[in-house]
Amino acid sequence: MTDEEIISLFFERSEQAISELAKKHGSAVGRVVLNILNDEEDAKECVNDTWLGTWNSIPPNRPDPLRTYVCRIARNLATKRYHTNSAKKRNSQYDLALEDLAECVPDRNTVEDTMSAKELAEAINRFLDTLSYEDKFVFMRRYWYSDSLPEIAGMAGMSYNSVAVRLHRVKGKLKKFLLKEGVLE
Repeated sequence: MTDEEIISLFFERSEQAISELAKKHGSAVGRVVLNILNDEEDAKECVNDTWLGTWNSIPPNRPDPLRTYVCRIARNLATKRYHTNSAKKRNSQYDLALEDLAECVPDRNTVEDTMSAKELAEAINRFLDTLSYEDKFVFMRRYWYSDSLPEIAGMAGMSYNSVAVRLHRVKGKLKKFLLKEGVLE
């Protein structure tokens, strides 16, 4: 079933929409939340919350692409749950990805003082448009999907060290880009 057909089922308020969505994009959603939460039970609950969130937002939204839309809902829900859980324990995979990127992206207060989150997102999107496919793939897998470096290396057919070096270089480019854009001081 195509994404457009699935969206049409949502507009018809057919419960089949959720099962079709889960069939087509469930593995991507599951991976995103599990990479962030690192707990199978929390991940299952978050995936179910993602289906409910999608049900509640379509209609009126007609997302394109659907996979990105649903993964964004999942990522936002998982991040909220992660922050709730993080007071109790540390999740090394997600924390490492966040700490790794912290040197390139200003902290929340600085962002709010210098530009809105939307403007920062637009700047990062412009930066991503300057990257090669390989650099963009590695960057997105690490910082959007929170995949580990060994997982990325396997997906990209690269060595662990190649992925680590590539990420280090891309972060340096991002930092220079954000300085040039006036996001960093």
